[in-house]
Amino acid sequence: MDIICTSAGIIDTIRPGQGIMDITAAGFKEAMLDFSMFCPPGELENFGKKKNKMGMQVREGIQVRPLVSENPTELYNNMKPLLEQYKKAGINTPAARAPYLPRDTKREDLNQLLFQLCQESIRVCGGMECRCLIIRPLFSGINRGDEWKVNREYYLKLADTAREYGMMILLENQCRDVNGHLIRGLCSDAGEAADWVDRLNAEAGEERFGFCMDMGVCNLCGQNMQEFISVIGSRMKAAVLRDCDGQREASMLPFTCSGFGQSNTDWLGLIRGLREVSFDGQLILDFSTTAGSFSPLLRPQLMQLAKAVGDYFKWQINMENLLKQHKSVVLFGAGNMCRNYMKCYGKTYPPLYTCDNNSRLWGTMFSGLKVKSPESLKELPKDCVIFICNIYYREIERQLRDMGIENDIEFFNDEYMPSFYFDRLERGE
Repeated sequence: MDIICTSAGIIDTIRPGQGIMDITAAGFKEAMLDFSMFCPPGELENFGKKKNKMGMQVREGIQVRPLVSENPTELYNNMKPLLEQYKKAGINTPAARAPYLPRDTKREDLNQLLFQLCQESIRVCGGMECRCLIIRPLFSGINRGDEWKVNREYYLKLADTAREYGMMILLENQCRDVNGHLIRGLCSDAGEAADWVDRLNAEAGEERFGFCMDMGVCNLCGQNMQEFISVIGSRMKAAVLRDCDGQREASMLPFTCSGFGQSNTDWLGLIRGLREVSFDGQLILDFSTTAGSFSPLLRPQLMQLAKAVGDYFKWQINMENLLKQHKSVVLFGAGNMCRNYMKCYGKTYPPLYTCDNNSRLWGTMFSGLKVKSPESLKELPKDCVIFICNIYYREIERQLRDMGIENDIEFFNDEYMPSFYFDRLERGE
């Protein structure tokens, strides 16, 4: 599973060096190519309305690059400094997002330009060994009922270029703007999205198309993410992780948009869904709104937090895969978390026993397991893993290492289990 860092909000397109330094220093090895950074939605919206002399962008009175919307073939030249520094820094770019129009656009004459830009994006991706390109469905200027017909032709034409460069095209769920209100748009219905991907692959004669779920869109549309993912299933090759308040468009770092101690995003449904379909694709961490609001002096610390968040998601999604890797299991902790382990995984991955620091529990049975003292762990075979089922993870891990325990130690977490015990034990864990 890839953890891919957004580049928007972090990297300056003119001088990308510092942003790349921050990304690599935080431990990210992969970043997303975001073509909208070089061909912003606002630039596309204004295409043909007002041309500056020589078609150049201006920064502080200095002409710095030609507008890509005026000439799509300039896309590579404009991105070249960034691409070269990515390669120099050893950053892989397994995923990219093609240019797109604003959700509230009134322009109905830009679909051909978008096609040209997407074609050029595929060519640039091919040179960077990028495996997939997220291309949003066309929506502007299309009559209701004609969306599939128009997008079928659009995507199949792009598939010819994608095939040449060994790329996969990912459709993405969208919301649409109606007088300032965001409602469900194309591919926001999971059944429709799955049908579009299947029909496109059937006509392409190969698996050339997949799906990218933007969880920010699901949140804005008030959707059940677990149900959405369940319907999409193996078609989902990427997921964009971003936080928002469920009402306004934003790309905030996951877990940072909350109110009254509660998250505004259905992380439970997301992680349950990704576990259910055994997701092993690309997790794209998009926190461009958060990154853009931070001082450059604080950016390195923010990037470290973002990396930790990405690793946390990967760990949570892979929880069951982690259990599969070990021949035998022992638990540490005889409390609520142990109960949830036994309820969800006890039959499939039965532990040998559990142990606890509470001497009053030694020799008793808990959730079908015998409770032993921590000293019993010294007798474990080397291929047995210890799963700590207690929120004091690091403290207990230190205790076990100080005891001389050399077995693998993993943390078990029950925040996103398939089901829970809601009658919590009164005694502490």
